[in-house]
Amino acid sequence: MVVEAVPEHGAKATRRTVNDTSYASPFSWRYARPALREIFSERERRKLWRAVWIALAEAQQRAGLVSAAEVADLRAHRDEIDLDAALAIEREIGHDLMAEIRVFARQATVGGGKIHLGATSMDIEDNVETFRMRLALARILEALDELLLAFAARIERHADLVCMGYTHLQPAEPTTLGYRLAVYAQDLLIDRAMLHAAREQLTAKGIRGAVGTSASYTRLLDGTGHSPQEQEDEVLAHFDLQARDVATQTYPRKLDYLLLSTLAGMGASLSKFAFDVRILASPGFGDIAEPFGAKQVGSSAMPFKRNPVMAERIDSLARLLPGYADAAWQNAATNLLERTLDDSANRRTILPEALLCSDEILTLAKKIVEGLRVDERRIAENLRTYGPFAGTEAILMEAAKRGGDRQELHEVIRESAMHAYDALAAGETNPLARLLADDERIGRWVDPAEVRERLDPTSHVGDAPERARRLAKRIRDTVPKQ
Repeated sequence: MVVEAVPEHGAKATRRTVNDTSYASPFSWRYARPALREIFSERERRKLWRAVWIALAEAQQRAGLVSAAEVADLRAHRDEIDLDAALAIEREIGHDLMAEIRVFARQATVGGGKIHLGATSMDIEDNVETFRMRLALARILEALDELLLAFAARIERHADLVCMGYTHLQPAEPTTLGYRLAVYAQDLLIDRAMLHAAREQLTAKGIRGAVGTSASYTRLLDGTGHSPQEQEDEVLAHFDLQARDVATQTYPRKLDYLLLSTLAGMGASLSKFAFDVRILASPGFGDIAEPFGAKQVGSSAMPFKRNPVMAERIDSLARLLPGYADAAWQNAATNLLERTLDDSANRRTILPEALLCSDEILTLAKKIVEGLRVDERRIAENLRTYGPFAGTEAILMEAAKRGGDRQELHEVIRESAMHAYDALAAGETNPLARLLADDERIGRWVDPAEVRERLDPTSHVGDAPERARRLAKRIRDTVPKQ
């Protein structure tokens, strides 16, 4: 039975379906965009298998091994996927690809006898997997570019908005909101470069037979004037794929690990961003918050809640990515000799889910950045409360430069700062400026008016605004215009 699925908390309602009578992965209906899920659907997988078989038959037609009528018959039945029939055969023979061959051959009665001529299963399956991963990764890179441009707009908008910086989750010195956002965007620019490199490395197995030596094709094509390399090039050209010089029965499983570990790296960047949003949205900070719909429910028990559910979901899903990468590492390390099958079952999960997981967290991050709620009143309040502490270093340096004893001045300022923290804990206004301005040991070197001026946190952000804008410009120069 198929029912309409309900969107997760905080998500915009979209029409989604799920089979409610059997287990269905959340990635099959809840997470990631439908277009990306379709790439990894079973129907699409089998259609692509058939596309490889047809491309192989076309290449073999040019070598005189398959007739035009046989190729035309295969083309005519390429979209007639009958999953029920294929699964019935698979239950009997225990081989999904051979089951699909038999269904296809029954449908294409003229050309069916030439399906899979000279091939091994991985000539079909591995090339299809590489094609699907490259296609999905291209769409993920597009989503990452959209997110980076959203960050660039936010960085430019808030480049000069001074806010408190925090180290060890304690107030430190001021920064600007644009500069803080630039930190996340800079990480994502690194991830973008790594993902493009990973996509370039995603090469196909090629069309080379059982252990990658092309022995079956060498014998098959003998005397035709066509070589196994020419046949391979013709087939791969249909899918815009290239193969490496050497393959076994599979493409190097190291490539799966390269891709999934790179996706895990992007997940780390997005997880940090989401975690910081959650912290800054908490009452003790209050600077920013993720968007919250007018009718959105934050809690079933507490109607007042505005939980950061999108940021929490990013952190939850991102934790899966290193696990997928770890399984891919195991596959690469233990795919023994020319091939073992102990990678096959987990690859059905880790490859699509790593890509779908990445797509979902990118989508969520873009929603947060574009709809980010910035509380400038609260930012200013935090600056008034904690910002004066940041100016103490400037006073220390200036007084020492004018002849004061650096160690003695440090102790004077430390004592005043501790008194100020006690006052804040008692609910009072920060008295630090008054304490230092009235202290003769400081006033001997720095005028009280200058003390108050140097304790103004808004003047203590260095070149952060310029650097933030520079990063935003680099994003716009790097990312293709949408």
